[in-house]
Amino acid sequence: MLPGPTIAAMAFLMGLTLRRGAGHTQRMCAAERDDPGGVTAARLTALLCAFAPGDECLGASELARRTGLPKSSVHRLLGHLVTHGLLERDGGAVRLGLKLFEIGQLAVRGRGLVDAARPYLADLREATRNTVHLAVLEGTEVVYLDIVRGPDAPALPSRIGGRFPAHATAVGKAILAHSPGSQLEAVISAGLPRVGPRTLTAPGLLRRQLTRVCEEGVAYDREESGAGVVCVASPVLDGSGRARAAVSISGWSNRVRAERVAPAVRTTALTLSRTLP
Repeated sequence: MLPGPTIAAMAFLMGLTLRRGAGHTQRMCAAERDDPGGVTAARLTALLCAFAPGDECLGASELARRTGLPKSSVHRLLGHLVTHGLLERDGGAVRLGLKLFEIGQLAVRGRGLVDAARPYLADLREATRNTVHLAVLEGTEVVYLDIVRGPDAPALPSRIGGRFPAHATAVGKAILAHSPGSQLEAVISAGLPRVGPRTLTAPGLLRRQLTRVCEEGVAYDREESGAGVVCVASPVLDGSGRARAAVSISGWSNRVRAERVAPAVRTTALTLSRTLP
């Protein structure tokens, strides 16, 4: 279900960026002598991470351009990835393979959370007819574990496995308000870029809003993640009161009365918190 985050996590853990240039070649040659297996893993990871949302198939030339790897190396590595099912050939190009789908299914953090939450998310969607999200915090971003789209909701950029800056989302603020202070500081230190027309970009404003979220148990996004969209979120808490995830609904700002749907979102999150072990 989530091959995207799995691949992204691999790239993050490798902590390597591949670039063209003589200096890069010299560094790679030295690295190959010191840790040839690590360099090969980094190159394979770079090829997988070169695929972006919307990419169906990519050719060797485009993959070489995106990764900075020599085309001869790309051809060789693609053969390994195809052999093991991580990529599939489509004419002269390749696409992500079903093996990644299988790995993603196994690697999803909180897979039990998704299974437990699904009936509650479906009920919330039916009650509000808007799109319902289940998300977790990963670093300074939220990752969407599940999405149940509503018939009356706007087309949103969110997707299962997709990421979004935590400070610009209701789910992100709901989680941050019930997380250790170090996580909020990491978000602020990374910067608060403007995403939507009303994104909070001032640390002081964000801190004050999170204090209110902590008191009320509900977070709001009023055109902070995108124009014309409002979101309402509530945290899914563990036994110590820390957020494990957050549930939200999203809809048109001129159709959804955030305060009226907030109790339904809050009830869903509380019920799910009590359901989970």
